[in-house]
Amino acid sequence: MDVVSDAISTVRIGLPSSAQPAPAPPPGSGRRTLASFAGAWASADPPHLAVSPGSPAEAYLTTTPADRARWRAHWDAVAPAWGLAAGSVHTLHTGGPLHGPVAHGLAVGAHLAVSNGEFWNALAYHGNGYTRERERLRKAWGITTPEDWHDVLRRMLAAEIVSPVWEFALRVRRVLASDFAGAVDVEHWRHAAASTLRRSAERAAEPQLTSEGVTVAEPRPTAEVEGEVAGVQRLIGRIARYEQRFRADGLLAEGDWVRSVEGWDYGRASQMARWGTGTRYGTLADAERGVLRAGEAARETYRSWEEFSAGYALGRCLHFDEEEFGEWYAGALATHLTLTTDPAGPWRNIPWRDRPDLP
Repeated sequence: MDVVSDAISTVRIGLPSSAQPAPAPPPGSGRRTLASFAGAWASADPPHLAVSPGSPAEAYLTTTPADRARWRAHWDAVAPAWGLAAGSVHTLHTGGPLHGPVAHGLAVGAHLAVSNGEFWNALAYHGNGYTRERERLRKAWGITTPEDWHDVLRRMLAAEIVSPVWEFALRVRRVLASDFAGAVDVEHWRHAAASTLRRSAERAAEPQLTSEGVTVAEPRPTAEVEGEVAGVQRLIGRIARYEQRFRADGLLAEGDWVRSVEGWDYGRASQMARWGTGTRYGTLADAERGVLRAGEAARETYRSWEEFSAGYALGRCLHFDEEEFGEWYAGALATHLTLTTDPAGPWRNIPWRDRPDLP
C-alpha cells in the first residue's frame, strides 16, 4: 500500500500541536483520518498503526478487520464534529505559552486562530498537515519556497502589505486629533487630507538641489491629483461609516476611533510565522522571532487589545467587505467580542503591556 513506507505506518490523527514533535524537514508527517485507513488498509499491510509516535500521546492500534470496522464506526459517529470549532477560543494548557512575550505575540494572531478554529498559542503549528498547509500558502499568498515565506513575513512585520492609502487617511486624523486634543469632524478630516495631498504634489514639482545640480520635476497633472483627493475623501467616508457601525455593535466604545490598520498586518504576521513552521519553510526559532516581533510592533502602534482589534477588523473589512456588512464584517465582530469577553481567553489574561505604567 502506498501510504506504508516502513514496518509500521505513521499517521497524526487530529492531535493538538503540543502533543506532536516539532515539524521535521520534508517529507515530514501528514494528517489522515481513521476512516481513510479503515478503507485503504490491506491484509498485506503492517499489523499495527502507530499514532503520533515519539509524542506524549503515542499509541499503537492493531489493524484486524474487526479493528478497522470499529475505526469506521467511530468516524461515522464523530465526523460532523471533526476538528476544532471555529469561532471559539482554543487554548493549549500543556505545551503552549500562556504568559510572557511569546504568548503575547501569539495572542496578536488570535483573530485568525479563533475564526479558523485553531489553538491560539500553538507555536509548533501543524494545522492540517504538511501538504495541505503548503497548498494553503500557495493559493492564498503565492508562497512556494522558504524565500517567499520569509519575504511575506518580513513585509507583514513592516506593515508593508496593508494599503498605504488607508494608513495615510488615518494618519491625517491622528495628527489632527493630537493638534486639537479631541475628536475630529469628518469634514475637517476630509479637508485636511485633500490639502495634504495637494501640497505634497506641489512640493514634488519644486526644484530640488542634488549632488548633480538642480533637478526640476514635471508637475503632476491636476486631474491625477484631484482624482487621488476624491478617492481619499471617499475612503474617509467609508472609514467613518464602519466606525459608526463598530460603535453600534460594541467593537468600538462611544467616542473612540481607529488609530491605524497596521494591526491587520501584525495579526496576520503572527499567524504567518506559525504557518512557516507547519510548511517547513521556517524553523521554530524563525517562528518565535516572528511572533515576538509581531507583538512588539502591535504594542508600538496600539494601546490596548481592544484598540488593536478595531484596527485589525477595519483592515479586514476595508479589504473584503466593501460596506456590505456581510460575513466578513460579522466574522470580525464575532471574533472581537469573543476575545474581549471570554474570561479564559488570552486577551483577558495577558496584559497589553508588562507594566501598566508604561506608555
